[in-house]
Amino acid sequence: MLTAAISTHGVMEGGGSYNLHAKIPAGGGSLALPYLEKAAQVCAIPAGSSAIVIADYGSSQGKNSLSPMRAAIRCLRARVGNERPIMVVHIDQHANDFNTLFDVLHSDPERYAADDPNVFPSAIGRSFYESVIPPNQVDLGWCSYAAVWLRRIPSLIPGHFMSLGCTGEVRAAFDLQATEDWRLFLSLRARELPAGGRLVVVLPGLSDTGGSGLEPVFNSANAVLAELVDERVISEDDRKRMVLGSYPRRRAQLLEPFRADGQFQSLSVENCHLLELPDAAWADYQVNGDLQALVSRHAAFFRATFVPSLSSSISDDGKRQTFADSLEQKLKRRLSDRPTPLNSFVQVMVLAKQAPTDTASAGGEVLR
Repeated sequence: MLTAAISTHGVMEGGGSYNLHAKIPAGGGSLALPYLEKAAQVCAIPAGSSAIVIADYGSSQGKNSLSPMRAAIRCLRARVGNERPIMVVHIDQHANDFNTLFDVLHSDPERYAADDPNVFPSAIGRSFYESVIPPNQVDLGWCSYAAVWLRRIPSLIPGHFMSLGCTGEVRAAFDLQATEDWRLFLSLRARELPAGGRLVVVLPGLSDTGGSGLEPVFNSANAVLAELVDERVISEDDRKRMVLGSYPRRRAQLLEPFRADGQFQSLSVENCHLLELPDAAWADYQVNGDLQALVSRHAAFFRATFVPSLSSSISDDGKRQTFADSLEQKLKRRLSDRPTPLNSFVQVMVLAKQAPTDTASAGGEVLR
């Protein structure tokens, strides 16, 4: 039976934890860099001396944004020279760890503004399911792994915490929510882009058979949650409320809004590709044979990315840290029993904002 909608948390573990352990999203973003560089090379740039605006939708704590922003700035500098101001706007929910974000922007050795006095970083604490920048002001947009999070959770999931683990009426509710949220996300970004602007969206994807590649860690964590209920670390009611708002999409779902005439809200698709992301932790394990390092990396990724959302359902504030620590340790033990690579999939979309009279961009991918 479906329940009333539940607000999704979706904020990563703070204190720099996500920066340290989000290697899978970092790898997916790296695969998409050639698409971002091309977008920076062709996006429309306003005449004059006004600032060029790059929007980083879903920046989290900033580390994974440094390489993409540096690549985009490098391509823009080749077009406009060194004097034109470039403003980079990092956007995330108000509860995001912005202290760590600004520490990264100020002191990280790889920070993109270190040697460029005409680059101006800033941040906005607001969900990208709202308007975050005035209309027609974003020349180049980047959103990596963040749009996988739904605006709200439409239902509890009996027996699991992940939408990939549900069927029937419950899965239909998640499918509908994902459709509505994707259209809302695109509509808002379309308002913020001027004609000729580009938006690159990177998402954890699903293969043609519906697999994400992360099922081993999700299913192991689901078994750990049952253990924690048995040991009374969390209550049965807490467990029932644990649902992730993370929803990986198939390519067809991403393209659905564009099916009618090749455009949606004046956006057209220039590229939409599914890429495979090998597990870097597994590659290291194949070389060094260090099982504990492998499972520690996998468990730390799960904790930094997903545990804050799960723990937000725990009614007893004092149990939340105990929950996180217990889940991570038990997850490592389970993953040690059957070490498995987390080879995942990455969807990369490049969207162009068309002028009102334009048709789909020449050379863009034909939608079938």
